[in-house]
Amino acid sequence: MITCSPAEDAHSPSIGCLCHSLAFARLNAQLTHRFSRRAFLSGATAIAGAGALSFYPKDASAGIPVAPKLPVAFTNIRIFDGKSDQLLSGLRVIVEGNKIKAVEPTDKPLAAGLEVIDGGGRTLMPGLIDAHWHTMMAAIPMNVLMTADVGYINLVAAEEARNTLMRGFTGVRDMAGPSFGLKRAIDTGLTAGPRIWPSGAMISQTSGHGDFRMPFEIPAPYAAPLSHGEAVGGGMIADGVDQVLKRTREQLMLGASQIKLAAGGGVASHYDPLDVSQYTEAEFRAAVDAAENWGTYVAVHVYTPRAIQVAIRGGVRSIEHGQLMDEDTAKMIADKDIWLSSQPFLSDEDPNQYPEGSANRVKQLEVSAGTDIAFGYAKKYKLKTAWGTDILFNPGGTSKQGKHLAKMTRWYSPAEVLKMATSVNASLCAMSGPRNPYPGKLGVIEAGAYADLLLIDGDPIANIQLVADPSKNLVVIMKDGRIYKNTIA
Repeated sequence: MITCSPAEDAHSPSIGCLCHSLAFARLNAQLTHRFSRRAFLSGATAIAGAGALSFYPKDASAGIPVAPKLPVAFTNIRIFDGKSDQLLSGLRVIVEGNKIKAVEPTDKPLAAGLEVIDGGGRTLMPGLIDAHWHTMMAAIPMNVLMTADVGYINLVAAEEARNTLMRGFTGVRDMAGPSFGLKRAIDTGLTAGPRIWPSGAMISQTSGHGDFRMPFEIPAPYAAPLSHGEAVGGGMIADGVDQVLKRTREQLMLGASQIKLAAGGGVASHYDPLDVSQYTEAEFRAAVDAAENWGTYVAVHVYTPRAIQVAIRGGVRSIEHGQLMDEDTAKMIADKDIWLSSQPFLSDEDPNQYPEGSANRVKQLEVSAGTDIAFGYAKKYKLKTAWGTDILFNPGGTSKQGKHLAKMTRWYSPAEVLKMATSVNASLCAMSGPRNPYPGKLGVIEAGAYADLLLIDGDPIANIQLVADPSKNLVVIMKDGRIYKNTIA
């Protein structure tokens, strides 16, 4: 790295050449290592940017099934196509590669050279999509998430991603958490899991729903280091227009398909009562402008009328939760053509767990009490309503993902519920525009759509409880044209 010249300076004092000293040798070795490493990293980054993802084949992992060698024909089936109120009969579905090639009448001669799956009269339907999932935080307790190494968090999340897929959820809209690495591993075939539309870190004001710092960390000095939650990418604290712009742009740089901000008080957070509004209209507008520059949108965690209305005036396009809205707010959501992405939060045996009598539990009960009213307004004003679970810090609750879907029949018909979890949720995911990581048709069974398919043992419109027991009732699970489960063969 550094060399000496053999030339001698006649005017220099005779103190010997420092190039041959032990100190110089150590310095030279350190600089050589540092600059060699920098050059390596620069080169590696350039290679990654040029498409190093393709290095990993789709069947690199034992958890990824090999793609069928022949086109697959689903025969002897009924079809829920993601859009209709009734099952369709007299049709078969042909899958070639990762797409549906054809939905054709059964009286048409079946082409040769196909792998046939005889459904035995069962129902073929699109894979389910959870529009409010926490890939990195659903299956890990809060205290573990806030203290664990990010490597451990990723391993827990990868295992849960496999379980999510095996419950029939071939897609999830991730609404906060550092899911970029896991998404990459799934998309490149290193591990099994659903398609992920990532939001990245939820952006929150100081004292907001995403501020999980300890009280002894307040007041925070200027230029304070990131908290653990921020460092692992669970949430980012941003105050003022400039900080919100920066944090939004960072998540877009990392690969967010949509942006999430906390607009009001939350149940899981400790310092913000439900009634508080968070962020100003100008701060929302800053995030919205940054997102729209990238062709996508902002969603907000929010429950109450004032907070919802401020966020809408700031330009957000999706209300996450909204259980405490009033009628005027519902009218505003309808007039502005905003999405309502909500969940069946009920005071039953299945909510996220908080100690009885705790402030978190009190807030949870208040939200649950508003759920019937909110869905009533959603139906009355025909709001564009998506469905999700928002299972959070609840390892014992993730297996009930399908049960949460079936609960929606408290307000909607089974066909409406199934449409929500397929074509409707797919439409919300597609609102990411050019940031949509899976451009193409999803949530439907029609020619040209991605081959994310479930074969279910029964009629889910007649008995939607079938989706609540996927290990028993899902006999075939196909994602991206690959068969992850087949108990028929």
